[in-house]
Order: sequence, then C-alpha cells, then structure tokens
Amino acid sequence: MALTAGVLFPKNPLGLAGPPLIWPFQDARFPLGTDNSGRDIAAQIFYGARISLLIGLAAMALAISIGVILGALAGFYGGLADDILMRITEAFQTLPNFLLLLMLVAVFGSTLTTVTIAIGLVSWQAPARLTRAEFLSLRTREFVQAGRTIGLSDATLIFREILPNALPPVIVYASVVMAVAILLESALAFLNLSDANVASWGNLIGLGRNVLRSEWYVSAIPGVAILLTVLAVSLVGQGLNDALNPRLRGR
Repeated sequence: MALTAGVLFPKNPLGLAGPPLIWPFQDARFPLGTDNSGRDIAAQIFYGARISLLIGLAAMALAISIGVILGALAGFYGGLADDILMRITEAFQTLPNFLLLLMLVAVFGSTLTTVTIAIGLVSWQAPARLTRAEFLSLRTREFVQAGRTIGLSDATLIFREILPNALPPVIVYASVVMAVAILLESALAFLNLSDANVASWGNLIGLGRNVLRSEWYVSAIPGVAILLTVLAVSLVGQGLNDALNPRLRGR
C-alpha cells in the first residue's frame, strides 16, 4: 500500500474529492467512502501507510541506536559507568512514555520530524537494559579475553566482537519498539498533536470522532489498518525470534 499509493492515488490525498460522508461501497469512485470534508478515505489509508511505516522505522532506529550504545557502555565497563547510565535509564522509566512524549511535542512542536524524534527519545530504555544484560553475560567469555590479550581496543571489543553476538534479542525487540511507535503516533494524531499536514491514520481516526455515532466507518477503517499493521510487525518479530534463537532452529 505504501509503495503503490502514488500510483493508485496520484492526487493529493487531503484534497476534496467528492461529497462528505459517503459510506463505503456506496460510490464506485470511493470504495472506502469519504470523510467529514469529502476526502477519499482509501487514498488517506494508502498514504497513511507511508507515514506509519516511516515513523515506526525511523523512531525504532533512533531508539535502538541510543539504547544499544548506552547499554553496551554500561554492560562492558560496569562499575560507576554502569551505575550512572542505569540510574539515567531508570529516571526516564519513572515517567510514562506517553506523558513524556506529550511534554516533548508541546515544547518542540508537532511536525512529522519532531514527532518521530520524540517517539524515539522516549522508547530507548528497554533496548538499553536488554543490551546491558547481554553485554554483562558476554564480556567475560573466552573470545573477549583473547581480544584483550592481543591488545584490541575497547571500541573494537564492544562494536566488532561483543555487539554482533548481543544483537539477536535486540533485533527481535526492535519489532516491539516499531509497533509501539506506530501506536504512539496514532494516539498523538487522535489528540490533534501530530502533523495535521499529512495523511495519517491517527488524524483520520481523530476526524471521525465527531461523527462516531452515525458514520462510525470514518474511525473504524483506519483503526483496522493500525491493528493489522501492529499485528503484522509483531508477527515479524516472532518470526525473527524463531529464526535467530538457536534453541528453536531445526523445529
């Protein structure tokens, strides 16, 4: 859907397309109907797939990058560095992610770039703790001791020797981060705190809130799209776990 949106719907998805609140399958021009303003819901669903996947992937990449770096440093060095970095992580975890996200959006604005960065900044704690746990179990292994013996630098040991062995569970958890990022952006859009200049599933759900009793399809259709996308991302994570977990190979 994200790839073919521009081909199937070459016009602006936020442009007026017909009469408002046409029900799905009532008009062949609008298979999923129109919203309160007469915009094609099908076009917004297709273009919304681009926004959701873009935000999910970018926020996930930022969160995993921050979490892996901080977790690797804490797990590799231990001691005071571990205490400081973990106290910072716990300080972020004391605040609910969505509350912190609302604060960041309120301060820095609600453009697409700002929202994506904000979601990444509130989602790195769990990857950091997971990476730290992997490093704590790997830093005393024989291959690390051998690397120290031949004089490898700490950076080489962290990023070339230990990190590749610590990444499989982090990669699996990345699908969870991506799914949560999609849900967080939809929640912001529902509250009119996301970028209103893009075709977003959350924006469409928020728009349908005003006609929920009579034209419930305006909110239901993008809600189903979000549900299926989050479910698909979760299944990809489960598949990665089956592929990367040595205990499950060969079953």
